[in-house]
Amino acid sequence: MSTDQPDADAIRAAKIDLAATLRWADRLGLGEGICNHFSLLVPGTTDQFLLNPQGLHWSEMRASDLIIVDPAGNLIEGTREAEPSAFFIHSRIHLSRPSAKCVLHVHAPYTTALCCIEGGRLEWCSQNSLRFHGRIAYDDEYNGLALDASEGDRISSKIVDADILFLAAHGVVVTAENLALAFDDLYYLERAAMNQVIAMSTGRPLKVISDKICRASHVQIAADREQSYSHLAAIRRILLREVPEFAE
Repeated sequence: MSTDQPDADAIRAAKIDLAATLRWADRLGLGEGICNHFSLLVPGTTDQFLLNPQGLHWSEMRASDLIIVDPAGNLIEGTREAEPSAFFIHSRIHLSRPSAKCVLHVHAPYTTALCCIEGGRLEWCSQNSLRFHGRIAYDDEYNGLALDASEGDRISSKIVDADILFLAAHGVVVTAENLALAFDDLYYLERAAMNQVIAMSTGRPLKVISDKICRASHVQIAADREQSYSHLAAIRRILLREVPEFAE
C-alpha cells in the first residue's frame, strides 16, 4: 500500500474536476445509462484510484459521490461500490501503465460505431483525427464482459505503446497523465469519429491525408496542449455557474 501522504486540497480539487468531466460527458452524449467509467489516480498516492461508483447517472454526479478504491478493489472512501467491470478494466491499466494516471472508458456513439465494423479504424481524414496519429491501438477480438483481472490484463496488454484503445464491439479507452489531457482527447476522438462516420455515410470515398502531413500536423498539435487545460477550466466554470451543487 502507498505510504505517501495525500494532500486533502489536491484530492478535493481532483474530485471536483472528475465530477465536472462526468457531468459534461453526459451533456455530450458520451455516456450510456449508468454505465461507463472515469478513473483518476488519487493525488499523492501511487495505488489509489478515484472512480465514479456503481448506480449513479453521470448527470447527477457530485464530487462527494466519487469513491476511492485500492488495487484489490477494496473501498477506501465512499458509500457506494465500484462496478465490477470498471474496477477490472481501470485498475489493471493503472497498475500496468504508470503513465496512465487517468483512464476514461466510454461507449460513445461514433467511436463505438468504428468498433462495430470489420477492420474499423480511425482514418486520417480530418484535422481532428491527426492529434491521434501513432497513438491508437486496436483490440479486434471481443472477449465478453470484463469481470475478472485476467480480462483486465488482456485489455491492458493490447494498449502496448499507445494512449488509446479501440475495443471490438465495445467502445474506447483513453489514457493520459492527467484528467485535462485525457478528457480533451476523449472529446476530440469522438468528434473525429463523428466526422468520419458521417463522411462514410455519403458513400463517397474518404479523402485520406498524406502520411507526411499527418506526422507534421500531429507534432504541431502535440507541441501545445494548453488548450486541454483551458477546456477543462471552461467546463468547470460553466458547471459552477449553472449547477454548483456538482462540486459538493
